[in-house]
Amino acid sequence: MKKVAVMIADGSEEIEALTVVDVMRRANIHCDIVSVNGREITSSHNVEILADKVIDESIKDYDMIVLPGGLPGAYNLAENKLLIETLQEFSKDSHKYIGAICASPAIVLSKANIEEGKLITSYPGKGFEDLLKKADYSENLVEVDGNLITSRGPATAMLFAFKLLEVLGHNPKDVSDGMLWNLLEEK
Repeated sequence: MKKVAVMIADGSEEIEALTVVDVMRRANIHCDIVSVNGREITSSHNVEILADKVIDESIKDYDMIVLPGGLPGAYNLAENKLLIETLQEFSKDSHKYIGAICASPAIVLSKANIEEGKLITSYPGKGFEDLLKKADYSENLVEVDGNLITSRGPATAMLFAFKLLEVLGHNPKDVSDGMLWNLLEEK
């Protein structure tokens, strides 16, 4: 069974983090909320979140690491040495995946120095594109380049989560129809 770690830190964007957790769990994929700041964190909009665990060496045992954005959450994730080292290892393993949304593609992926030559999207503006100068910047809502999946921000969190399911070999429709996503597609 595939295992997904959704990383959080104080200041993480709660929609981006919890949407992925919710969609993964609806698909019966093992998904842990893993914090870099202790089990209790405060999100970017003052929502208290209790992580399932705190980062340790077992982070390397996951099949996918997901990085929500939010400020200062993305900066807090980027400061965790073990996370950055693990992302560097995952970027070289075609059987491991990295998902990043909003500010995290620019802040965390550039800190890990794994963005070069990759097709990446992120939150528009605020200088994030400048942090991705070594990447091929995309304005798509969700972008997949090999084992790297990126997305724009809170409004694209559901699309991002469904794409992560697809990358893991699951049919997103098995989950999306029950969530009434099809009603949005008809509009």
